[in-house]
Amino acid sequence: MSGPHPPPDRWRWLDLRLWPLAAAIWAVGLAAPFLAPPVLFVLAVTALGSAAVLARARSAGAAVVLVVLAGVAASSVVAAARGAVRDASPLRAAATTGGAAEVTLTVRSDPRALAGPGAPRVVLDADVIAFADDAGLHRLDDAVLVFAPAEGWTGLLPGQEVRVRAGLALPEAGRDLVAVLSARGPPDRLASAGAGQRAAGALRDSLVAASTRLLGERAGGLLPGLVVGDTRAMDPFLEEEFRRAGLAHLTAVSGANVAIVVAGVLRPLRRRAVDRRVQALIALLALVAFVVLARPSASVLRAAAMGAITLVALASGRPRAALPALGAAVTVLILVEPRLARDPGFALSVVATAAIVLLAPGWARRLRGHGWPALVADAVAVSVAAGLATAPLLAGLTGTVSLVSVPANLLAAPAVAPATVLGLLAAPAVLAAPWLGDLLVGLAGWPVRWIVGVAERAAGAPDAVAGWPAGTLGAALLTGLLLGAVWALWRFPRLRPLGLAALVGLVVVGWPVRQQLDGWPPAGAVLVACDVGQGDGLVLPVGNGRGVLLDAGPDVALIDRCLDRLGIDHLPLVLLSHLDADHVGGLAGALGGRTVGVVATGTLSPADDRAPVVDALLRRAGGERTVLVPGDRRSVAGVDLEVLAPDPRRATAAADPNGLSLVVRATVRGLRLLLTGDIGADEEAALLRAGVDLRADVLKVPHHGSGDADAAFLAATGARTALISVAADNTYGHPAPRLLGWLAEAGMRAYRTDRAGDLAVVGRAGDWGVAARGKQAGVSAGAADAPAVAVPAGPRTVTRNGRRRVAPCSSACRCRRAHVSPARGDRRGGAAPVPGRRRGAHRRPRPPPRRGGPRARRPGAAPGAAGRRAGAVAVR
Repeated sequence: MSGPHPPPDRWRWLDLRLWPLAAAIWAVGLAAPFLAPPVLFVLAVTALGSAAVLARARSAGAAVVLVVLAGVAASSVVAAARGAVRDASPLRAAATTGGAAEVTLTVRSDPRALAGPGAPRVVLDADVIAFADDAGLHRLDDAVLVFAPAEGWTGLLPGQEVRVRAGLALPEAGRDLVAVLSARGPPDRLASAGAGQRAAGALRDSLVAASTRLLGERAGGLLPGLVVGDTRAMDPFLEEEFRRAGLAHLTAVSGANVAIVVAGVLRPLRRRAVDRRVQALIALLALVAFVVLARPSASVLRAAAMGAITLVALASGRPRAALPALGAAVTVLILVEPRLARDPGFALSVVATAAIVLLAPGWARRLRGHGWPALVADAVAVSVAAGLATAPLLAGLTGTVSLVSVPANLLAAPAVAPATVLGLLAAPAVLAAPWLGDLLVGLAGWPVRWIVGVAERAAGAPDAVAGWPAGTLGAALLTGLLLGAVWALWRFPRLRPLGLAALVGLVVVGWPVRQQLDGWPPAGAVLVACDVGQGDGLVLPVGNGRGVLLDAGPDVALIDRCLDRLGIDHLPLVLLSHLDADHVGGLAGALGGRTVGVVATGTLSPADDRAPVVDALLRRAGGERTVLVPGDRRSVAGVDLEVLAPDPRRATAAADPNGLSLVVRATVRGLRLLLTGDIGADEEAALLRAGVDLRADVLKVPHHGSGDADAAFLAATGARTALISVAADNTYGHPAPRLLGWLAEAGMRAYRTDRAGDLAVVGRAGDWGVAARGKQAGVSAGAADAPAVAVPAGPRTVTRNGRRRVAPCSSACRCRRAHVSPARGDRRGGAAPVPGRRRGAHRRPRPPPRRGGPRARRPGAAPGAAGRRAGAVAVR
């Protein structure tokens, strides 16, 4: 009698033989842009030498190591050769010295619109095929990134050849590019794109036009994104809602779209018993056509490569598992196009696919075993597996974790396939039979509107997005936590009810409690300077979820998160100091999902062509722009606003937009707050000459601390506190050292968002201070030129005019290092007395020497408009 049979190998289906090779090639691709070609050659020789030593070993482990070493050697040689060619390029040498040159380009991607309501600009990938310098004409094949005005560039197709004069600059470290080009104007079109690209462009354009015409801006802009990843017409508010809801992946074409295309082609062929080789060939042709239509982005290439490998297996009669196909796709793609190794979309696509293949089948079987319907069990398993696997990557990339991603994806999933299929059918039908195309687009509108509704409600949920440390450390931390939680629940089944109860308690009880104990904003906050990077985003909270907003910073996500932290869902008044992108680039994030009242600017230059773009954005948000002039007053729930500038007579066609910034003094609970936009020394001196009353308790320092300032103006404000909204490690030298010196001479204490994060002025006249929320891990909180006060974790100690009190604080507000400085105002209404100075000693510091003629840039001053640098959004 034989003994008991050994248990079957539960992991026999797990075929990971190609994954060590794929991982090694991917690792070399990540490191290669930071390594010199000689170092990469040494790495290749070392790998080959190690392989020679192991060649005699006969074990299975040695064979895996040999394959890995061979992959490292091959990818290192490829990367070294590419790096040597890149460094030896004459275009690279020209970019090192800067300047401009005439280049001939082959366009490699559709022009993508850049964010911000400045003059419309686009960015696109291209290859320089010809370049002329003093040595003559060079024939090249160099990858570059091109920034250009939208006029003349919008509508270019991949494969099109153009000639343009452009400025040259070196790319950022780690970018596998020869140079970054900044085009000065429209290009000369030399050759049109191929017939396939022209047909694909016509299909994309027709689908966008029909969708927006029939479905409106929100649903109509989404349908092309679902079908072919074309988000040109997508509403910026909806894009932000998709990000918050964890649905942004739906507008990035991936494996689901490829699966729909291949299945749609194979199904009728199989029903007619067509030979499998013919099936594979026809499906492969359809796949190539779809890649041309959707454009070869990272996720499209990954999904297409995996689909192609699967079709080859079908043709050979040897079906393969998904994991080996995915490993082969990753290996081949990174060897052919090493830039994919550093593409976030490619990484997200691979990780999501691997998680679905590895985890979803087993989880679905378990759910079905517990009585769940098969369709629901599969949907839940796929959504949870993909969501958990990609959460660490998204957290590292964005510094946030969407807490509504899984339920939002579950609700949206049933509508994705019908919308995609109908949209794919509608794209050619709109051109061939417009009535049929309109019918298909109209039918697709039903599932698309459902997805839009899911995104709106999920994004509007309380705490839909939680902050998380960004970067590699944040991704690793969340990975460890998720792996630990999954292992504990799998290893100890008795913990599952406890884990479920803890999750329910966190949602049902923890959220309301945290809202009361968050500690931010501090009670009695009258002004909050949001940390929005190199830009301005100021909020005057007025209670009951309302606030007055002055500027929205450069980024939709940063201002949106700040307003969420403050609990602001209604903006009765929005003031835009001027229309530079670092002040209004995030406007869509501020207005999205919030009710909006009046939106006001100062008098704009008649040559400022950015106003129509802003007005269109405001109309979509339900707001309307008005213009304020000096002497105008507004009052909102205890906030009194007085407009001091700009004088409409200065709004000429040649006026600097910074100089036309709206200057407002706000009075809240007796505190006077002077908000100055980006005015410079000339405008400050003009206000002084005009005898404008500039007295204030708190000064928002103009232009992020630029050295283009008037010391007499700073002193005339009599402010005790200066707030500087500025980005860490910015390239403009803000705040300028001499500006900080003038503030100190005027008796002001400066607080900076780059060091302290969000800043809040708290209290009322005679009893007020400044609270700092604190930066994320690795950045200490505190005022400029003054150390932060370290406080214990848990409740934080806040000082108010020498009295101490305890304010609650939780880990959610990241204020383990907080700083609140007291400041006693002068109840008599004059300038606040400054500690250490004699009463009445408000002498005006010596002003900087005046300049004659046109404005010149002072040492330490920013360029004429914030945000203007090579490779960035150009603003004026």
